[in-house]
Amino acid sequence: MSTSTRVIKNTGYLYAKMAITMFISLWITRLILGSLGSSDYGIYSVVGGAIAMLGFLNNTMATATQRFINYAEGEGNAEKVKDIFNASIVLHLAVALLVGVLLEIAYYFFFDGILNIPAERVGAAKFIYHCAVASTMFTIMTVPYNAVINAHENMLYFAVVGVFDSLMKLGIAFWVVNSRQDKLRVYGLLMALESVVLMLIMRFYCKRHYEECRTLSRRYVKKGVVKDMTAFASWSFFNCTTSMIAFYGQGIILNSFFGTVLNAAQGIVSQLKGQLSLLSTNMMKALNPVLGKSAGAHDKQLMERSAIAGAKFSALLFCVVAIPLYGVLPYALKLWLKNVPEWTLIFLKLQLLQTLFEMLTSTLSSSIKANGNISGYSTTSSIVYLLQLPAIYIAFKLGLPPYMMYVVGIVVSGVLLPAIFLHYVRKFSLFSVKEYLRKSVLPVLTIVLVFVLCEELAGKLFTVDTPLGLCLYIALAFVAFTVAVCLFLLTRDEREQLWIMVQRVLRKTH
Repeated sequence: MSTSTRVIKNTGYLYAKMAITMFISLWITRLILGSLGSSDYGIYSVVGGAIAMLGFLNNTMATATQRFINYAEGEGNAEKVKDIFNASIVLHLAVALLVGVLLEIAYYFFFDGILNIPAERVGAAKFIYHCAVASTMFTIMTVPYNAVINAHENMLYFAVVGVFDSLMKLGIAFWVVNSRQDKLRVYGLLMALESVVLMLIMRFYCKRHYEECRTLSRRYVKKGVVKDMTAFASWSFFNCTTSMIAFYGQGIILNSFFGTVLNAAQGIVSQLKGQLSLLSTNMMKALNPVLGKSAGAHDKQLMERSAIAGAKFSALLFCVVAIPLYGVLPYALKLWLKNVPEWTLIFLKLQLLQTLFEMLTSTLSSSIKANGNISGYSTTSSIVYLLQLPAIYIAFKLGLPPYMMYVVGIVVSGVLLPAIFLHYVRKFSLFSVKEYLRKSVLPVLTIVLVFVLCEELAGKLFTVDTPLGLCLYIALAFVAFTVAVCLFLLTRDEREQLWIMVQRVLRKTH
């Protein structure tokens, strides 16, 4: 099977999963928000925010192990894969224990004047914090098994487990809705238990299907491999941790200035952003093994083609939903949540723009990680992540509105981080920065500009508060988006391939 065919097939599995899990996740958010209320949901978002970041932590740390496995496969060294997996088990167990200790130490600081929580809910907040710590530890210990499945490009099983995971969370939501006990405590406890079940499922499957997972022996834990993986994982974990601190710190600062209701708005935005990002991250999950193997085989041409195509189409897939959604957000939020927390709309609009910039640079960071030398990249990007916190604090101290938190994020994701990524791509001579900008970034930004102009025109012609207006808007958005993509984003060969696919579909329908 060719590389492109394999990537397309694996991406298809992940999109099938996404189509199911996105609907379930939005349903869960509505159920939990309605059951807990804005205040308790805000408490969960800020105190149990670690759970919301577990997927990000999981994916980031899995990339480190996956990179070494793919690099070894690119070299054609099957025995080294066993060494890497065994070393990763030891490393992630150590990381899980370290994170657990640090979070429990932080517990005394969070509940000693930092968090702004109603007095009558402090006990529940402390309980779900401990649940979040336990869930974090078990999720970290699941990372090596996720990495093995990704490295073997077994996205079908990954999709099946993802759907099962969403169904478990939906079951938890229904349990919380019908519970007569403290709903916030019940939700925190069940979410922690869910992470344990998921770890056991992944471990059982990997031990049955992959040779490198069957033998956990000290003779496979070699000092050289452990040293290399520790160095890479340390920098990767440092980068991941600082970005998590920045994200979690934003919620704490927002809470200290504006209370838990705005944390509820932030939590809703984070949920929706996570679901929309799946349109692109699923493609990157299928593409990352190709980048790792091309680095191991020293195939720079394949890496360049993969990086450019990945950036272009990951941003495109995000825009397919995000751009039309932008114009109908007030109507969509009311339809989804009924009672929309204050500031949710402006938060979400700014978050969509920030996420677009993140999609455009996703393959840059993946290419740098595949190369292996990430110490400088991790240090500089981590500093930028952390600088967001004092910038947001100063903005709020000066009396600026809450949405300045997202404005700072746009500056970081759209200007500072891309500059860092492009510097290291050029430094390591991974591929042409000029070609990357010309073939991916500029076409996508052109499409966004075209659509914004069309959206402004549509807003003057009709409103989307009625079914007819909504249908007209969606039709105009689809036509404008399709024309812009064909004119500015797709190459001549890609347009020809698209036309061939359309003709095949038309023949089958007649």
